[in-house]
Amino acid sequence: MPQRKLPEEFILRMGKCLGEDELQKYLECMNKPMEHGLRVNTLRMEPAVFEKLSPWRLEKIPWCGSGFYLDGDAGETQPSRHPLYYAGAYYLQEPSAMLPAAALPVEPGNRVLDLCAAPGGKSTALAEKLRGKGYLVCNDISPSRVKALIKNLELFGVTNAIVTAETPERLARAFPCHFDRILIDAPCSGEGMFRKSSSMIADWTPDKPGEYASIQREILAYAVKMLRPGGMIMYSTCTYAPDEDEGSVQYLLELPEAREKKIRLEAIPECSGFLPGHPEWIGGGTEELDKTVHLIPHRVRGEGHFAALLKSDAEEAAADSAALAAGAGRYPELEEFTGYMKYKWPVERLLEQAGYLSLLPEGAASITGRLRGLRVLRRGLYLGEIKKKRFEPSQALAMVLSEDTFSNCLSLRDGDERVLKYLKGETLEYDKGEAEDGWILITFMGLPLGFGKAKNGLIKNKYLPGWRFGA
Repeated sequence: MPQRKLPEEFILRMGKCLGEDELQKYLECMNKPMEHGLRVNTLRMEPAVFEKLSPWRLEKIPWCGSGFYLDGDAGETQPSRHPLYYAGAYYLQEPSAMLPAAALPVEPGNRVLDLCAAPGGKSTALAEKLRGKGYLVCNDISPSRVKALIKNLELFGVTNAIVTAETPERLARAFPCHFDRILIDAPCSGEGMFRKSSSMIADWTPDKPGEYASIQREILAYAVKMLRPGGMIMYSTCTYAPDEDEGSVQYLLELPEAREKKIRLEAIPECSGFLPGHPEWIGGGTEELDKTVHLIPHRVRGEGHFAALLKSDAEEAAADSAALAAGAGRYPELEEFTGYMKYKWPVERLLEQAGYLSLLPEGAASITGRLRGLRVLRRGLYLGEIKKKRFEPSQALAMVLSEDTFSNCLSLRDGDERVLKYLKGETLEYDKGEAEDGWILITFMGLPLGFGKAKNGLIKNKYLPGWRFGA
C-alpha cells in the first residue's frame, strides 16, 4: 500500500506528546492496513449465536462485548452485501469507535441523548442497552446525514428513538436538566482517521484543531445544560489534538453549571494499550484528566479515538410529569393488518399526523410538548401510513416483527434464491403450505427482511426501494 505522508506540524506535535520511541511506532503503523469490525445487534441475537452463523472469521474486540474484528479477507460475500446485514443482524463499525457507547453505562428506562448521532453506529449501540425501555433522542444538525441515521435505527429494529435535526442550542432550550445519559461524538479535526482516509490528511491544517475545539466547547456547554443531576456524559472524538480532547474536557469541568452539578471525571474500564490522558499536554489541568483515554493504532487494533466519561454527583432531580398528547382513538384501517399480529399496540401511545402513524416510546410522557417547534423526523416507531381507508405498513415496522409475533411468514434459509430476489425488489413465488394469502413477513434465518402481499402463489414485493440490494 502507498506510503502516507503526514503533515510535519502534526508529526512534531505527536512527537512532543508521545515521545520519540512511540512516535516511530505510530508512524510505522500508519503504513499498515486499517482494522475492520462489526458489532452484533443484541436486539436480534446474542454475540455467541452470531459467531455460529457468521461466514467470516471473527475475533472479539476487548472493549466491546458485542464487537468483533473482521478478517481482512472477507471471501466471496462482503459483510455489507450479506442477507444478515439486510436483516439488521450487525452494524459495520471501526473497532475503536465502539468504545464510547460501550463504556457509557445505560440502563433500560433511561432518558438518553445522542447529540451528534449520524450515521447511527453509537445510537444503535445505545438503543440495544435500553432494550425498548425509556427513550433515545438521536440528533444531528445535518438533515441529509439524518437519513442514514434513520435507516440504521430502523434496520436494527429500534422502537424507542426520537430523531431530530436541530442545533444543540435549540435542544437545550427544549430539554433543560432532562437526560440521564448524553453521548457526544463531537465533530473534530479527524486525525485519528488518517490511516483510513487520505483526504483527511489533505484537509488537515495546523489551525483545524483550534477551530474544532471552539465548536466542541459550544456543544459541551449546551450538553451540560441538558444533563439531569446525577446523570453522565460521554465525550469522544476521533482525533489526537490535546486542544480538542483534554482541553475541551477541562473547559467542560470549569463551566459554572458543571460545577453546580458537581460534574467530575469517571474512570473508563481499562484495556491493554489504552493511553491515559495527560494534563500536561494542555499546559496543565486537573489531574483527573488521566481518567480519559486515547486509542492509537500502534497501541490497539483500531483507529484513533479519544473518550472521556463524566458524572454529575448532584442530587437526582424529580421525574418530569408532563402530559402525553397521543391519539387515543380507534383506527379501523388497522384492523385487517393487526389481525396478523400476535400482540396489540397500546392505543394510548399511538400518534397520527397527516395519515402517518407512529408508536410513541414507552415512558415518553414529556416528549410531545418539548418537541413542539423542533425539526422532528421520527417519533418512536414509524408504523405506516393510513391512506384511502387502508393501512400500508412501513419497512420500520417489518424490522421489529418476527416469526413469533406475526402469523403469516415466509421463512427463507441460506441458499434459497428467493432471498436475493426479494432484496432486489422482485416478485416471489411460494408453494401451497409455505404461506397464506394476504400480508406476509419475509424472514431470513428467522430474522425480518420486510413485507410482501401474497396471493395465488405470488408475493408482490413491498421491500423499501431505497434499501434494495444494489440500490
